[in-house]
Amino acid sequence: MTLDDAERIVEALVLASPKPLTSARAADVLDIDPNLVERLFERLESRYEGRGITLRRIAGGVQFTTHPDYAEWIDRLGRQVINTPLSPAALETLAIIAYEQPVTRGDIEKIRGVRSDSAVNSLLERELTAEAGRKEGPGRPILYRTTDQFLVHFGLNSLDELPQREAEQNPLDS
Repeated sequence: MTLDDAERIVEALVLASPKPLTSARAADVLDIDPNLVERLFERLESRYEGRGITLRRIAGGVQFTTHPDYAEWIDRLGRQVINTPLSPAALETLAIIAYEQPVTRGDIEKIRGVRSDSAVNSLLERELTAEAGRKEGPGRPILYRTTDQFLVHFGLNSLDELPQREAEQNPLDS
């Protein structure tokens, strides 16, 4: 198999993959070194630069997406969004989980100042969050974390891409 053949196969795998394709998964399918797959990803990124679709690094893998510069025309197409938007309470809860993870429901409620059962359950159902074990101590409460689906939903490659928080006192530190 030539390098060009491998690139075309990786391109097809990215397009066919239902979730972001990792270099490890592509390497496994092709039975080649993951470092070579990374080089192929870079070649594809270059090949699609300045085009209507782009290869983006999302959730530790790559995925084809439409270029953000063309969002206006895609909106005009009238493509229906399948997922209903997150409620303000769910977004607030998700932000707390993303920045404080792993975090308990009690910690979330301490920060928000209100009960968060419904918001936490909604995020679990959407698979944006998941259980991350249990905290040591009385009652051993469940810890929550974000998932790869969270990264995909927000177009992030890793949690390091989250915006920096403003310097303020964290209620969990007091």
